[in-house]
Amino acid sequence: MVIDFHTHTFPDKIAAQTIKFLSEKGNVKPYREGTLDSLKASMKKSGVDISVVLPVATAPKQVASINKLSAAENGRDGVFFAGAIHPDCENVEEILDFVKSSGLFGIKIHPDYQGVYFDDERYIHIMREAAKRDLITVTHAGVDVGYPEDVHCTPQMVLNVLDRLSGLIENKLVLAHMGGCDLPDEVLEKLVGKPVYFDTSFVIDHYPEKCEEIIRKHGFDKILFATDSPWSGQKKFINIINGYGFSKEETEKIFHINAEKLLNI
Repeated sequence: MVIDFHTHTFPDKIAAQTIKFLSEKGNVKPYREGTLDSLKASMKKSGVDISVVLPVATAPKQVASINKLSAAENGRDGVFFAGAIHPDCENVEEILDFVKSSGLFGIKIHPDYQGVYFDDERYIHIMREAAKRDLITVTHAGVDVGYPEDVHCTPQMVLNVLDRLSGLIENKLVLAHMGGCDLPDEVLEKLVGKPVYFDTSFVIDHYPEKCEEIIRKHGFDKILFATDSPWSGQKKFINIINGYGFSKEETEKIFHINAEKLLNI
């Protein structure tokens, strides 16, 4: 089994323009269209059994509609959804109660797209309340190719959050892009061995040797296979993981066992 823990889709009516805007802003070429149907086609072609869609709300007014759609689609055809939330939402508890009651496994935040640093008190409050409800928080970590000038989630900010939420958020936080996109040395110095998950999305073909080092030092129990599709190829990333030479047990933890625990499936 293969679970891709980090993908994105957009409503059909805006998918083409959204993909065009993001690809131009980040100077990245998409591997597929941004629709849900294109994700399902990629899964079938690549041998991915389950994909996790991580929606991002760039404004509080988007949250309710995103979460309603995510709840309606969750679990269909092997696609699971996280809920969305924005740090400027005033009804955090109500939103998280809906996420929990709808069967969504957790929430996705994106400090760069939401314009708030990861260790800001607003995120602290969201993650504290999410953890109380046994919800997972997934965050973009490290440099974002669309906003490279100011990193909103650095390894040091992650340490600050772990300190503030000690005893509550352990093993309920997923750091995308191997703990910090384009910051592998800082991740190795500050985050490996901490009680957080790293996903493999977007970066393992950028610096594969560093990623292998991070995986081995952080531990196979805390690594999630992920691509960031449509911004990376699902089959390509499967081949990279298989090419590392990990044992069968280690590879299965990365491909699906760890994700199954977080998704409760």
